[in-house]
Amino acid sequence: MTNRRRTTLTALGGLALAVTLVGCSGGSAPVEVDLGDGPATAGTVKADALDGVTLTLASWGGVFQEGQVEAASVPFAKESGATMLDDGPTEYAKVKAQVESKQVTWDIVDSDIIWADMQCGEDGLLMDLDTSIVDVSNVPENLVGECYVPAMQYGYVIMYNADKYETAPTGWADFFDLEKFPGKRGIAGFEDIGPGVYEGALLADGVKADELYPLDMDRVYSKLDDVRDSFIYWKTGAESQQMIESGEADMALVWSGRGYAAVENGANYKPVWNEALVVADALSVPKNAKNPDAAFAYINYYLGAKQQATLSELTSYSPVHSDAKPELTDLGKDYLTSSPEIAEQMVPTDAGWWAKNYDTELNRWLDWMQG
Repeated sequence: MTNRRRTTLTALGGLALAVTLVGCSGGSAPVEVDLGDGPATAGTVKADALDGVTLTLASWGGVFQEGQVEAASVPFAKESGATMLDDGPTEYAKVKAQVESKQVTWDIVDSDIIWADMQCGEDGLLMDLDTSIVDVSNVPENLVGECYVPAMQYGYVIMYNADKYETAPTGWADFFDLEKFPGKRGIAGFEDIGPGVYEGALLADGVKADELYPLDMDRVYSKLDDVRDSFIYWKTGAESQQMIESGEADMALVWSGRGYAAVENGANYKPVWNEALVVADALSVPKNAKNPDAAFAYINYYLGAKQQATLSELTSYSPVHSDAKPELTDLGKDYLTSSPEIAEQMVPTDAGWWAKNYDTELNRWLDWMQG
């Protein structure tokens, strides 16, 4: 898979990164750690429990990784005594090489959730999630996998030009209705595949949200064929945002952070949260990591309500802890996918189904794109 989901997004709060612990490599000799007694509690770590431990977080760079460092890595280092480094961008070939050589320097990896799901299990590259160390009780259950937790969540949402349509579209049926809502439709057109217009096609065709999976891909492509002449394609998050800001796309399916950034820059577009799709990044520990207990302790700390609220304030992503209360601008609140009034309208996606069907469906998508 490519790194297409990871592009620099406009920060909601515009806060500067005050302290950074940066490095180009991590890992250390194994150190025996005592994380304390009792069940794990997200957002906490035993004081000075990780003195002498060095951990490296590998992520995607830009505003998002800066937010991860400020919200989680810096306070975690202060409380636990660990030395925290950050590196990236995430490259799956590097993860594979590190695991196979047993020279793991990326202790915690932020990745695409579909790739992570593909790497769970005996033949995968990622360790099973240790729930004796990682408290997931306040994390959306559908975003937790056998070997990962969500790093954040966001929406894959239809944005529409409010200057063009007197009547606002209300969901996927309108996205595919070129008579009632004429115009160009912007969708992703890169060499990657995952939740998006495929689920949208089925929802538009009358499939209920809780009956989407397994996806009927023959039915999907029949629906896509009906409107393919209206599609224009973006290959990066920046291009999707530009399609909105320029007015090139009358409706566009984009990551919610990009929709937010375009509106913040003055585009008169509005989101359609009804039937928007829930998507997320994953956070995991590679097999053969030198200090896996310490790495899982970091993930547990990262999932805390305070840490997640701060991360949301620093980036355009939504928190994954149910009690996180980020302080946002009014516009930022309009794009907070974890807020109940938005979350109740959204449709969950199935990373496991995509992981199992990724190769087959990618080939079919690329053939369709070239047809």
